Parts: sequence; C-alpha cells; structure tokens
Amino acid sequence: MIAELVSSALGLALYLNTLSADFCYDDSRAIKTNQDLLPETPWTHIFYNDFWGTLLTHSGSHKSYRPLCTLSFRLNHAIGGLNPWSYHLVNVLLHAAVTGLFTNFSKILLGDGYWTFMAGLMFASHPIHTEAVAGIVGRADVGASFFFLLSLLCYMKHCSTRGSSARTWGWFLGTGMCAGCSMLWKEQGVTVLAVSAVYDVFVFHRLKMKQILPTIYKGKNLSLFLSISLLTFWGTSLLGARLYWMGNKPPSFSNSDNPAADSDSLLARTLTFFYLPTKNLWLLLCPDTLSFDWSMDAVPLLKTISDWRNLHTVAFYTGLLLLAYYGLKSPSIERECNGKFVTNGKQNANGHSCHSEVEYGNSEIKPSFASKVENGIRNNASQRTQLPSTENIVVLSLSLLIIPFVPATNLFFYVGFVIAERVLYIPSMGFCLLITVGARALYVKVQKRFLKSLIFYATAALIVFYGLKTAVRNGDWQNEEMLYRSGIKVNPAKAWGNLGNVLKSQSKISEAESAYRNALYYRSNMADMLYNLGLLLQENSRFAEALHYYKLAIGSRPTLASAYLNTGIILMNQGKTEEARRTFLKCSEIPDENLKDPHAHKSSVTSCLYNLGKLYHEQGHYEDALSVYKEAIQKMPRQFAPQSLYNMMGEAYMRLSMLPEAEHWYMESLRSKTDHIPAHLTYGKLLALTGRKSEAEKFFLKAIELDPTKGNCYMHYGQFLLEEARLIEAAEMAKKAAELDSTEFDVVFNAAHMLRQASLNEAAEKYYDLAARLRPNITTILKLECISPV
Repeated sequence: MIAELVSSALGLALYLNTLSADFCYDDSRAIKTNQDLLPETPWTHIFYNDFWGTLLTHSGSHKSYRPLCTLSFRLNHAIGGLNPWSYHLVNVLLHAAVTGLFTNFSKILLGDGYWTFMAGLMFASHPIHTEAVAGIVGRADVGASFFFLLSLLCYMKHCSTRGSSARTWGWFLGTGMCAGCSMLWKEQGVTVLAVSAVYDVFVFHRLKMKQILPTIYKGKNLSLFLSISLLTFWGTSLLGARLYWMGNKPPSFSNSDNPAADSDSLLARTLTFFYLPTKNLWLLLCPDTLSFDWSMDAVPLLKTISDWRNLHTVAFYTGLLLLAYYGLKSPSIERECNGKFVTNGKQNANGHSCHSEVEYGNSEIKPSFASKVENGIRNNASQRTQLPSTENIVVLSLSLLIIPFVPATNLFFYVGFVIAERVLYIPSMGFCLLITVGARALYVKVQKRFLKSLIFYATAALIVFYGLKTAVRNGDWQNEEMLYRSGIKVNPAKAWGNLGNVLKSQSKISEAESAYRNALYYRSNMADMLYNLGLLLQENSRFAEALHYYKLAIGSRPTLASAYLNTGIILMNQGKTEEARRTFLKCSEIPDENLKDPHAHKSSVTSCLYNLGKLYHEQGHYEDALSVYKEAIQKMPRQFAPQSLYNMMGEAYMRLSMLPEAEHWYMESLRSKTDHIPAHLTYGKLLALTGRKSEAEKFFLKAIELDPTKGNCYMHYGQFLLEEARLIEAAEMAKKAAELDSTEFDVVFNAAHMLRQASLNEAAEKYYDLAARLRPNITTILKLECISPV
C-alpha cells in the first residue's frame, strides 16, 4: 500500500503547478464553445454528439465519441463555470488515481518490493503524460486509463478465482462494465479486453505459441476457452455498437492533419506509417522534444528507401520481434518448480507457479544479497508461487505497449494526427513495466555488486530525469503563449499561427502580424492563417490588404464562410454593393458537409444572410430583406446570438407599416437579450408612433441607463423629446450626443438640426461646422441648412 500512496503522491505533486494554468489549445473548442456543457442544453445531447459538440452522424464530425468525458466537463461547468482551476484539479486527481492503480497492478506482477516502487514512480513522472494531464482535453485519455486498469484488475481477479468461487463471474462482469466505461471515455479503452486475453493465455496459463492451438483443439481448458470467447463477444459488441452509433462511417480529416494518409505515393505512405511507431517509442524512451501538435510537416514523409530513418524502423521492429520471441519461446531446459520438474512449462497449475532461470538460476549470489534478490524482500517458496516469470511480464508489457496503440497506427483506418502525445498515456504503462522488468532481470543476472548498484541507480536516475522534464514541461502548459512558443521547433507553421492569435488577443498587433507571416512562410496555403491575417488587417483599417488575404483564404479553402462574410462587409462599406451582394449570396449557399466545425460555419452563414438583409434594407428593398432574414433564422445554429437579427426583422416590418409584426420581433429581440440597446431604441420609436408615449420614454431612458457613454441613445431620446415639443430637453440631449460621438457624422448632424429646431442657432452652427469637417464633400448642403429659416 505504501508504494501505491507514494507513487500517487508523486503524480499529484508533479502536476500541482498546473492548477494555476489557463485553458490551452483544444480546450477552447471542447469546453469554452461546446454547447453540450451549458445548463440550457439537454444533457442527453452528450450521447448523440461527439467530443466537440458536433452531431455524431454529421459528415464533418470527428467521430470521437467520449460521452463520459464530456459529462465530466459538464459537471465541472455546473460547479465552477469556466474557471480552469477546477478542470485541472480533476485531471490531476485522476492521474494520481491511475498512478496508484498502475502501481497496484505492478505489485501483482513484480511483488511487494522496490521494483514495484520503481515502476510506479516511473509512470507517475513520465513526461509523455504532460499533455494528457496538463491539457484539459487529455482527461479523455486519463479517464479511459482509470477504467482500463480497473477492467484489467477485475479480469485478473476473475482468473485467480475461476473454478474455485462463484464470485468469479462477478469479477468478469466488472471487467466488461469497466471496459465499456473506458471506451466511453476514449475509443482505445476497449483494447483492454485484448490485453486481458493476453494476460489469461500467456501469463496466467503460461501457454507458448505452439501450445495455443492444441489447447483449443483438444478442449483441454474449457474455462480458458469460455473466458476468451466472452471477451471476444463483448469486445465485438462494443465495437459494433460504437460503429453503428457514429453512422457506420469513418471520420474524414484534412491533409494537414495526417499528410501521409493524403499522399499519392504508396511507398511514402507505407514507409511513413511503419516509421511512426518508431518515433512514438523514441518519445517514450527519450521525451526530450515534446510539442502540443505534431501535424503538418512536423514529421516529414519518408519518400524513398534510402531515407536514413528507415534504419530506425528496421531496428525498432527487429527489437520488437526479439522481445516477442523471448517472451513466447518454448524453453527446452528442465527446471524445478514447486518440488516438481517442469519441461517446456507444461507442469503448471495456475500460471503463477514457477519462475524462469533468470530470476532463480543464479546460485552464486552471496547471502547478503539473497534476501533481496527478487524485489527487495525475502525470496521464499510462497512468494515464488505468486509471481509470473520475466518472460510472462515481457509478453504482457508488450501487449500493453502495442495493443492500445494499434488504433493510432492507421492500420485499420486513417487517424486525424501524425503523433499525439496524449495517445501514449495508456501504452506508457507497458513501456514503464518493460523498462522495470528489464532492469530487474539485469540486476538479478549480473554477479558483481558494483554492476547491481549501477543498474539500480541508473533506473532511479532515469526516474529523476523524467520528473525534472515533467516539471519543466508543465511550465510550458501554464498559458497558451508559452505552449506555442515551445512548439515552434517541432511544428513552426502551427505554432506561429496559434501564437499570432494569442498576441492579437494581447493587443500586440505588430507582433501578431509577424507571427502570422512566419506561419505562412512555412506553409503558405493555410486558410486559417490567411483568414486570421486578413482579420487583423481589417481591424486595423488596412482594407485592401485584408481583401487580398481573404481572397487567398477562399482560394485555399472555398468553404471558409467567415472569409466570405468579412469580404462582403468590406465591400459593402466601400460602396461596392453589387459585389457585396454576390459575396453574401455565395456564402449562404455553402453547405456544411464534411466541415470540421459545422457550428462555426452555420454562424458565419447566418451572419452573411443578416448582412445581406441589411444591404437590402439600406437600399429600400424591405420585402427582400425580410425574406433573407427569415432564411437566416432557419439556418441559425443554437449558439448564434439572434437579438440583432430579430431587431432588424422588426425594423423591416416597421418600414412596411406592419406594426404588430414589428412589435413581435422587437419583443423577441429583447427576450433573447434583455439589455440589447438597439431593440430598446427601436421599440421605443414604435411605442411613440402608436401613441404609448410614457412607455416609449421608459425604453429610451433604459437604453441610456444601459450605456451612458453611447451618444446614439441620447440622440434617439432627443428626437422623441423634439417630437413632444420639449425643445430645451431635446437640445440638452443633442449636445450630450454630439459630445460623446463627436466623430460620428449622423449624430453630429442630427444634433445640429435639433439645436436649430430649438432656436439655439449659435450652438447649431458649431455642430454644423463639425459635421462639415467630418464630411467635406457635403459642405454646401450644410451651409444651406445653416441659413435656411427655422
């Protein structure tokens, strides 16, 4: 129990500094903009949508069905809103719990001693876990690992009680339920059933490859056959149900997510896909260079046989085969086990009855070491009957390392990443176990005390280095700026682009522009970066340049609705109404099929229709405007804020003198957003027009109360007062409006007109002059206004 507690404590301590971290990278889409987390969204939607809130059967869905993880996010949101502290706390506590379970699992295999302790500490401190623990969306991997280990431990209990207790099927039921929960946290969780089968066949029953078929064919062990059959049935059922639930279609990804999958060269695809597991293993062994994202060109394609990285691939698979051969070979020597001689492992009661010569064949070990030979504990007969051999553990370690990683290998279907560090969270269990059992075997094998100490302290040093790297890497996950800067070396295009977004949010405009241009230097056809640079330029009134980059973004991705939207807005403001109209119409016709974020696309399409309606409205085509507004309402997604759209519907009906309909939409606007100022002003005008003067004045005053710094509010109230012949009060409102919005021509001109109506000609002339300076091209009209009689 001490080993479990200490390992969990280390796992907890290493990640405590992440509690102060902000939301980073994918957290925004999975949490901040995910409608499934909001209380007004029915919680049942979680079971029909993917991890990012998109309908699972939608063609653009990521198909990542993780409802239990999303449900945990929703609980976090219900308790702490969007405070990242509570989300990080759950992740850290889950990691500590997984570490404790892994240490307990290691104890079953390695015994209650310092090698179990080493395995637990190595898992707790491994830097590859940083993304899964420090990044909130990594909770899917950590939660899946928790139920993965529970399922495996339940199956081990099932094996040990099979044939001797009726509770054995209770443990099997627990295995199936936990496996299902693990899969509902993340897809790879279902692979625990295959790992359980490996444990039963190769560890518990200690069968070798040559013995498996004869055992099944002759029916020597019906209980084993029944358990494996049930595991296969349950695994097939879970996978079938999941495939059916996601619409029987695999997900589709962009070529930048997984360039090898999009390559036209079969040789390049084959060589790269064979190399990627080698790269993943190197990240486990030497996690010196880590990154938040490994897509695009982070791992260049292997296009020829002469690429030197193919040597790594050959070395990796050679080593893997040698380890598998070592664990699965049939030993030809005889060794004593529980007082009986065993040949080829055939004398075996429960699979845990004997040890290989590696552990116990060393008769030269000195007495001072004999009591610590296995795990730092006295090595007696009862201990020997409980622990599997090194070969058994190697087989199980390899299965833990390989089987959960298989879904990420592109073997059965293409995945949406090149390398994902958080995907290695479960496979790292097999890696830590493999390193530990290898070090233990060497420790037992060598004769000299110096070499034993060297092996022990080298393993301890590896754990220390892993812990230090984890602490350093956690610092990168404190905020998005540090995270993206740390990834420039691995994926410069993605890192510079995301860094540009962060710098822009910090109002560091020139630095953000440089970051976007750096990103485009490495990858010139990134539609998102072209759009982001265009948006930055637009916000800084560099409209010609903005239009250029929007057009490049559309050329790179013709379905990028937001680029059409902003292009149309610029054209409309430049008076190019026909071009703007065509742009908005084209945007409104783009379908949302196979789009990564259909919700954002629908929002942009709705905004395009809203602006097209405004364009028709300004041209006096009110019926056309209404038709477009109605189409916008039909296409509007749940997360779209509709108050401005509803208000413009009311305005159009007002222009058509359809006052009851106008009032309905003004009220709808106020219902959707009670503090929407334009709706207060327009509804106030309607009330005044229909004779409800006192009600109208309340809405004008409420608008001023909502934003006392907005000159337009005073202007509308002043016009109301002018119509009521309250000239002095109207003049005061006009002055206030002109003072607050002294750069707005319409406000200043109307203020001057109202002051003239109130016979305050000197003040009126002052504001006519100001209006003339704002728009010199209409100076003559203003002069006529000044000298015309009141």
